[in-house]
Amino acid sequence: MDKEKIEQLKIQMQQWLYEVEEYVHQIPPTQLYAAVGIVLVTVVLFLLVRIFKCTTSSTILLTGLSGSGKTFLFYQLRDGSAHQGTVTSMEPNEGSFVLHSETDKKGKTRPVHIVDVPGHSRLRPKLDEFLPQAAGIVFVVDSVEFLPNCRPAAEYLYEILAKATVVKKKIPVLLLCNKVDKVTAHTKEFIRKQLEKEIDKLRTSRTAVSDADISNEFTLGVPGEPFVFSQCCNKVIVAEASGLTGEISQLEQFIRENVKP
Repeated sequence: MDKEKIEQLKIQMQQWLYEVEEYVHQIPPTQLYAAVGIVLVTVVLFLLVRIFKCTTSSTILLTGLSGSGKTFLFYQLRDGSAHQGTVTSMEPNEGSFVLHSETDKKGKTRPVHIVDVPGHSRLRPKLDEFLPQAAGIVFVVDSVEFLPNCRPAAEYLYEILAKATVVKKKIPVLLLCNKVDKVTAHTKEFIRKQLEKEIDKLRTSRTAVSDADISNEFTLGVPGEPFVFSQCCNKVIVAEASGLTGEISQLEQFIRENVKP
């Protein structure tokens, strides 16, 4: 661009600025202030929406007893295959990624932070490290080996549902009955009813514990009534999945209901 064109552009810009200044001076002060106020409110609302989106949690926790298939599910969500989920994990598997079923929407959908918390009793306290950021909890149950593990599964699930963080934040819980592809798998309704019965039995002994340590644990259920999951302050949903075959649509639905795209 030569000097003559640059000078012409400068003159044009000065003329535009002069016209804008003249126009602004013609606007009554009240209208001008109102317009400025509208602009400022719009900017503030836009910033608040952006901040809210950034601070809304995208963390989903996978937990349950060892051997329930949590790690299979983790890799199905991430890779669409269970190729690395054959060993019981002793450390949390953790990653932020777009769900494999949504890879065609990459760049248009929000990544999910998935944490596979080890199910070994000594490692369960690691769950507390992630709870404050959790948008949802997936409690995985082995539908095939459910009956021998019903009592310990109920105890662990009770601990989670009664945690102060879960109750106060009303963190939704998905009770996911895994391995339903097996012929000997129990139905989700059977598993739900058995866990409700076991938790009902646990309430008496746990009430004494919670009375001694109210800050860390809440009492579940309604006094004088048999326990059911619908009595919980937070939402508890029962669903089915197969980490081996990749049938995890109900799990993905739960994730997307709690971590918006």
